Amino acid sequence: MKQYDSRLISVGGDLNIAMQKYAGGSKTPVLCIPGLTRNASDFDDLAPKIAAAGRDVITVSLRGRGRSDWDLNYLNYHPEIYRNDVLTVLDAFGVRQAIFVGTSLGGIVTMAAHAFAPERVKAAVLNDIGPELAPEGIARIAGYVGAGAGAGPATSLEEAAARIRAVNEVAFPDASDAEWLVFARRTFSETDAGEWVLDYDPNIARALMELGPAPDLWPAFESLKAIPTLVLRGGLSDLLSPEIVYKMREVHPDFDYAEVPRIGHAPMMTEPAAWAALETFLAEID
Repeated sequence: MKQYDSRLISVGGDLNIAMQKYAGGSKTPVLCIPGLTRNASDFDDLAPKIAAAGRDVITVSLRGRGRSDWDLNYLNYHPEIYRNDVLTVLDAFGVRQAIFVGTSLGGIVTMAAHAFAPERVKAAVLNDIGPELAPEGIARIAGYVGAGAGAGPATSLEEAAARIRAVNEVAFPDASDAEWLVFARRTFSETDAGEWVLDYDPNIARALMELGPAPDLWPAFESLKAIPTLVLRGGLSDLLSPEIVYKMREVHPDFDYAEVPRIGHAPMMTEPAAWAALETFLAEID
């Protein structure tokens, strides 16, 4: 049985953003924004859990990912453009205010959205991301984004899973073979020829190299003091270090926090520790 409605939302310039809406109820809806090379499918397990608690959930694939259109101008692969896109998606549904749940890049977009239009963000969840990025994590991400395209298509889902496992096993050391297949299905897409290719525009790597991962985010993060904020960190994360979390506390002492053991960058938020923290956080918001 289909759990959600899918739509393409025009964000201008003949470019469409793919989204999925899960019907859940009348409480403040949740907007889920994925990481750098990921798409809305990352929330296929999380979104129904949130919806079951009485909220509509909108999950998006940012431009250049998943079913969203690729941008012919790669310089548009930038947090400020993504910010505008997700606000346009909310406008398309008449949603004036939402709880933003952002993984990695999605958390950067969340901070940018609140700094730009604070009335649109009722609460924020930053999943394994902060206003400063640990250099080890940046180096690792820069090393794999776009690199897979040079290896050519995978001939099977199993080969795709082996490739994605080689890159990400350090972050998910306990994942099973079946879980790696799910991971691959959410990261690759199958062509008409039966091959499997990474499900994002390789030019995202070009934009990352030329534009950097993000502008100065500390002012945007500090602005979150005005709203409920939850920070989740993978216990093995190389992008959000304990030292950065400490610095975040100095700027925003009151955010909720949970660490997810035996997980790196980034938790799926369905892990017991992550879901317990998120469920409690959401329960306190209308």
